[in-house]
Amino acid sequence: MLIPVSELIVRFMARLGIDTVFGIPGAHILPVYDALYDSDIRSVLVKHEQGAAFMAGGYARVSGKIGACITTAGPGATNLVTGIANAYADKLPVLIITGETSTYIFGKGGLQESSGEGGAIDQVALFKGITRYNKIVERTDYLENVLNQAAKILLSDQPGPVLLSFPYNIQKEQADAGILERIETKRRPRPTIDASQPVRELAEMLVTAKHPVIVAGYGCIRSGAQDELARLSETLNIPVTTSLKGKGAISEQSPLSLGSLGVTSSGHAYRYILDHADLVLFLGASFNERTSYVWDGKLLAGKRVAQVDHDFEQLEKVFKADLAMAGDIKEVLGGILAHLDSHDADAYEQLRGEIDRSKAAVTSDYAIFQSGFSLIERFFHELERRCPDNTAVFDDNIIFAQNFYNVSSGNRYYPNSGVSSLGHAIPAAIGARFTDARTTFAILGDGGFQMCGFELMTAVNYAIPLNVVLFNNGTMGLIRKNQYQQYRQRYIGCDFVNPDFGLLAQSFGVAYKKVETAADIDDLFERYDLDGAVNLIEIVIDKDLFPNYSSRR
Repeated sequence: MLIPVSELIVRFMARLGIDTVFGIPGAHILPVYDALYDSDIRSVLVKHEQGAAFMAGGYARVSGKIGACITTAGPGATNLVTGIANAYADKLPVLIITGETSTYIFGKGGLQESSGEGGAIDQVALFKGITRYNKIVERTDYLENVLNQAAKILLSDQPGPVLLSFPYNIQKEQADAGILERIETKRRPRPTIDASQPVRELAEMLVTAKHPVIVAGYGCIRSGAQDELARLSETLNIPVTTSLKGKGAISEQSPLSLGSLGVTSSGHAYRYILDHADLVLFLGASFNERTSYVWDGKLLAGKRVAQVDHDFEQLEKVFKADLAMAGDIKEVLGGILAHLDSHDADAYEQLRGEIDRSKAAVTSDYAIFQSGFSLIERFFHELERRCPDNTAVFDDNIIFAQNFYNVSSGNRYYPNSGVSSLGHAIPAAIGARFTDARTTFAILGDGGFQMCGFELMTAVNYAIPLNVVLFNNGTMGLIRKNQYQQYRQRYIGCDFVNPDFGLLAQSFGVAYKKVETAADIDDLFERYDLDGAVNLIEIVIDKDLFPNYSSRR
């Protein structure tokens, strides 16, 4: 049966399990939008295409399914770049559908043309470095191959963004609907590992080490290994620290949690590893610039190192390991646990004492926040206490939550990783809310808010509950901090004037709360509907108060 290519695209999306697509229509993509009208796929109209890309990424990150966004040609596609770069860095499965001018005017200077012909914008070149696959489909005779390749990447263990651009006339051509039956759109199961020699060797390393420490990364969360990690920690009395992105891999309320490791953290995990560890086991943690204290050689010096990661390319990427193995972390930990006995109670109490003394010994040189941030600390304390589970936090600011927010095993924390673009938290949280009904917070600074604040109206338009926590200091805080520390307080390009956020919230039709005292925080959690409404929460901080760390930039 022959059907329009526009309808085939929509059916292809549905077979991939896509149920929501974020975007903005334009003339060159209207045939696909018209086909969406008769489908079960929900179309979400955003305020800017960058927001669509961030929403698709947030949807994919939380659900584990394929996120999708759709735009028109030219600026519709180019506005996606930052959001797609973010998804590429985070290896998120995001399908991007864009329109294009008709093929018969390629190279003639058509409006919004992106074919690369005749001096036009070259969309393939533009997206080449931030997509796993990118194709302008100029004919229908190879459409089956294109869709097969797209599906293969989106459903793989190492996914990433895939961009398919369809010229207007191609969208209106007829294609055989039977193509869809020949495209593999089912996720292949991950291969199981053989819990043999490498797993036994790793178990032996852990048992014989006097002071092992686990560094857990996002790979633990991605593989669903939180329970196995907690059992391993408790069975062998192993302290666990996490990367920023791995916060929540183990409950940070556990006595064996060292909190988060990294240059913007308290320094507790750093000091403990430096002073005590003889074996460091990395589980799905890449040991990037932030986690490694810019690859501080002292951190692993004189210690045995083991690494497990589902991505072979991450093994020994930045350090040499005594044992490195590729495999599913959940299965590896299960294999280790099968070889172990329960923990020694006396050793457990001794270890807790060491951890407590280590926390107390962290000097002011490592204290990120020495004074002036009590309201923010109180906010995160109350968030932790009053929302102990079923809560998701999308965080652009990062440094406050890294130090003040203990993520429970029942909550989810999504720091702005990827390319760390300002303006990410609000649209990513909105995208996530379309697939996950958890109470959701988007946390960001006032600079980031002004890049994406209008996406609040997307939440309003679709009645998506969301709590936006806005830190207002009237400056680009990281830039001002660096200029204070390294450029003799020569402030330039960092300060700005904010709108009245109360009036802005009123114009949006959302609830507003300004936090200036501890009592305001109590009032926020006691009186405001944080589960079912859209709320803008402003916390005012002093622009001349800075966290005590150097970003070395």
